[in-house]
Amino acid sequence: MAKVTFAHDERLALVDSMVEFGPDAPTLCGEWTNRDLAAHLIVRERRLDAAPGIMLSPLAGHTESVRKAAAARPWEEILDDVRSGPPRWSPMYWLDAQVNTTEMFVHHEDVRRAHLNWAPRPLSEGRQAQLWKYARQIGKMGYRKAAVEVIFELPSGESAVVHKSGSRSVVLQGEPAELLLHAFGRNEVKIEAKGELADVQSVMALDRS
Repeated sequence: MAKVTFAHDERLALVDSMVEFGPDAPTLCGEWTNRDLAAHLIVRERRLDAAPGIMLSPLAGHTESVRKAAAARPWEEILDDVRSGPPRWSPMYWLDAQVNTTEMFVHHEDVRRAHLNWAPRPLSEGRQAQLWKYARQIGKMGYRKAAVEVIFELPSGESAVVHKSGSRSVVLQGEPAELLLHAFGRNEVKIEAKGELADVQSVMALDRS
């Protein structure tokens, strides 16, 4: 039996949302549909020969070929593979909580927030705390090109500098989940930005991928 973790719960919720919206529904991942996104997750977890191309552009052609083949399978089979998670021979089986918490959470929101009238889901304090840890880590990469200092601030007032640069700063305020999604390059978020208008515009326009 799979261990119940944040990553495990988000995986099941992600599949439920994919079922709800259907295989051809849009996502926040460019032109990918739910079918395309699900196939990406399968390649990442089950095809060790193709997974490196997700990060390494010289290998991307092979990865995309494998992903398209995975996407061509029956929809229910695709969902079953995503739902069951990485097999025991995959390194991700043993590192699921470490490597899949943000992957499953962000992609679940990619499925949900591609539709009108989305709203942030209520999350427990414990899970928001987990996402706060990841948000600070990802923020260091997402805002690395910023010309100003970037600060994350929670509703409680707790804050963290995620990027240092120059003498001016932009403060991004919101729940950990929203800050994490923004750091990952998503714009469909509920945050407030404070700072000089030009600085705020420059941060919001960053390529955070």
